[in-house]
Amino acid sequence: MKKKCIAVETTAEAYLTLLADRGIEYFFGNGGTDFPSIIEGLAKLRADGRPCPIPILAPHEMLAVSMSHGYTMVTGRPQLVMVHVSVGTANSLIGLINANRLNVPMLFTAGRTPITESGMLGSRNVYIHWAQESFDQGAMVREFVKWDYELRNFEQLETVVDRALGISASHPRGPVYLVLPREVLAAPQKEFSYWEEPRTTRPARLFPDLDAIGAAAKMLAEASHPVLHVGMMGSDPEAVPELIALAELGAFPVIEDRFREFVNFPSNHPLHQGYALWEYFPKADAILTIESTVPWIPSQVQPRPETRFIQLAVDPNFSRYPIRGFPVDLSIQSESAPALAALREALRPLMAGRETEIAERRETLEKSHAAQRAQWREEAENASASRPIEFVWLARCINDALGEDDILVNEYDMVGTQLTRTRPGTYFDHPPAAGLGWGFGAALGAKLAAKDRAVVATLGDGAYVFSNPAACHFASNAHGIPVLVVVFNNRTWGSVKRNARAIYPDGWAVGQDDFPFTALEPSPDFEKICEACGGYGERVEAPDQIKPALERALHAVRVEGRQALLNVICAKP
Repeated sequence: MKKKCIAVETTAEAYLTLLADRGIEYFFGNGGTDFPSIIEGLAKLRADGRPCPIPILAPHEMLAVSMSHGYTMVTGRPQLVMVHVSVGTANSLIGLINANRLNVPMLFTAGRTPITESGMLGSRNVYIHWAQESFDQGAMVREFVKWDYELRNFEQLETVVDRALGISASHPRGPVYLVLPREVLAAPQKEFSYWEEPRTTRPARLFPDLDAIGAAAKMLAEASHPVLHVGMMGSDPEAVPELIALAELGAFPVIEDRFREFVNFPSNHPLHQGYALWEYFPKADAILTIESTVPWIPSQVQPRPETRFIQLAVDPNFSRYPIRGFPVDLSIQSESAPALAALREALRPLMAGRETEIAERRETLEKSHAAQRAQWREEAENASASRPIEFVWLARCINDALGEDDILVNEYDMVGTQLTRTRPGTYFDHPPAAGLGWGFGAALGAKLAAKDRAVVATLGDGAYVFSNPAACHFASNAHGIPVLVVVFNNRTWGSVKRNARAIYPDGWAVGQDDFPFTALEPSPDFEKICEACGGYGERVEAPDQIKPALERALHAVRVEGRQALLNVICAKP
């Protein structure tokens, strides 16, 4: 392996060059007084025609983190975020929690208030440099990043960057935090020598223990009612065909988490049995759960004690969760794709000679699948004339308007039973931590990664407000990344209201129909915010106007190349 040696003027220029060489394509930034050397370095590299990450201005830190998240969830490739010192880091925390809980790799960085009061290039020169300094800037995010460090000098630059990227991309993946002092970035340099490829920290593949695979195959083969249950597996598109092949081998029912974050299994496949694992608890005697953090709610339902559980995940203990007590009889630590392939091969001889049993099970599941879908269609049709508009009908209309390759990013309100998604990478749901404000920015990042595909974001009105919509619409217009936003506007914090009812069903709030902290009224004309940024906006109040409105909005996105927003007035919970 060879080294490269290039002329550079500053540490910042060397840093940007190295990042581009290591595969960082985009630099999502919200600038401050820590950015001068970064700005100078980018300008010099672009003037020289040399590679550097493409700068994307995000007018709010949550937007920057969510755009990076969205880009990575489509491409699988981690990107760079930089925000302004301690205050920018604080504004980014919700986005980092989301990325952490969904195992999204990300190089999250921030400047550091200048260390010196005078005497160096980059020393403090404005009054905020005293008040913005913290004793331990990384402490704000340490619980939700895999690694954090402060770059001390130019000499350690390559080691620090490679270590940050390597740890971020290693299982379980997640964001890392690098602090960049202004004096270090501004330090004058003459040349930068670094390896063509990383020589220190590299992410490793994770393959299963074959003895554990054999034990899992035996448990599934011996079960009278085996079940496959899947959560976040679809973050790796290569795992989806492996799950399909495994399910078809034994005609195993496949159930997704109620709030599945990805396309894990084609929802129109006859072995797909919906989103309620607990409905199988009365009979299931062996359940394989795949990358599922919360397969059911223990306070609401429990499996039979004799049911055996196999847990497959890159971190089967879900060690980032302080408490999690779901039963496990066999644990398999591995990436899903190789583990499922190995499990299928181990099962194949055990299923030989059982063709009649498998055919009967398949026939039963196909009938169940058809009946389930017919019921879901009926639920939507029954709501097709309701006014205010019901979520279930709006969700059905959106589903019917989507093409197979279109990307849907949902933050909360899309009704999963009305959604048919068959191709990996075409559906993304909100992270399990549910730090609101993620969806709009993630959709913009997804569009940046898939410029030839339509991207639709379905958001609750509360989630839309949390997204800093003016910043998001600005970014969509400024960077030429048009998306369609559909706001499910029920003027209510629905989750808050539902939980109050659930805990106190006969309480004062229910009895008086008085739910403080839940009303989002009067509701703004959200469509006008989009119009103010050059987009197409429309308010929709009648159920028969949803489909024509979707056609107009998608025409604006696909043909006119501009963003669109539909403010759909929905029934309150």
